[in-house]
Parts: sequence; structure tokens; C-alpha cells
Amino acid sequence: MEALEDCLSFLVGKAQQRVTKASRDALAPFGVTPVQFAILKVLWQRDGLNGAELGARLVLDSATVTGLVDRMEAGGWIERRPDPGGDRRMSRVYVTGKGAALEAPTGAAMDRVNDEFAAALGPAAEGLWDALRVVAGLPARERP
Repeated sequence: MEALEDCLSFLVGKAQQRVTKASRDALAPFGVTPVQFAILKVLWQRDGLNGAELGARLVLDSATVTGLVDRMEAGGWIERRPDPGGDRRMSRVYVTGKGAALEAPTGAAMDRVNDEFAAALGPAAEGLWDALRVVAGLPARERP
């Protein structure tokens, strides 16, 4: 590598900073952070997960998930309920009405962020999304 700008770690880090800032700015009017949006997005798709399932889906450790769930519950977006299977050691996390009301506007805000970066990338956008999934260790997107 001849220049710092040829270093993958540097490039990914700088790109991550820009995407995170754009996401944070887009979600700020709703009082939601990007990681809180991610938790809500997962629960909008499959409500009633437990903390371990949320952590596995988002690749977050249990302490991080617990802190996020605590703050989001205090904000009124989600609530914990006892496990319907009777396991008293575990609770399930559900979206409240207040959290459900955020789905459309925050989803639209994040769509705008994605669209903004896709437009900047032009024809390379789809390939970059696919490449990032590989680097992140995620499965390939399903194509219609």
C-alpha cells in the first residue's frame, strides 16, 4: 500500500463515519439513534424476541442489548413482557404503539439515506452493498 487512502481499514472507517452521521442526522427528529432504529426494525419484522435473539440478530453483546432495551423501554418505544412459554428467567421485547408509530417515518428517513449514498455511488452501488454483506459475514441478498 502506497498511501493511507489505499488502506481498506481507513476507507471503511471513513465511510462508516459518513454513513453513521447521515443516519444519526436523519433519525434525530424522531429521537432515535441508528442502533435503536435497528432494534425497532428487527422487532417490526418479528415482534416478541428475547434479548439473546435481538443480540444474535444485530451481532451485539448481551450487556449492550440490555442497556439499549432499558433506554428504549424508558422512552416508551418498546416493552418487556414475561415469556409466554413460562420461563420466568426470560422476558420478551415488544413494540408499543409509540414505537409502531415510528416505523413509517424512520423507515422513510433511512430510505432517503440509502438513496443518497446509492445516488452518489451510481452504478457501483449494488455491487458495494453486496460486497459489504460479504465483508460483514452476512448472507447474500435474495434477488427477485
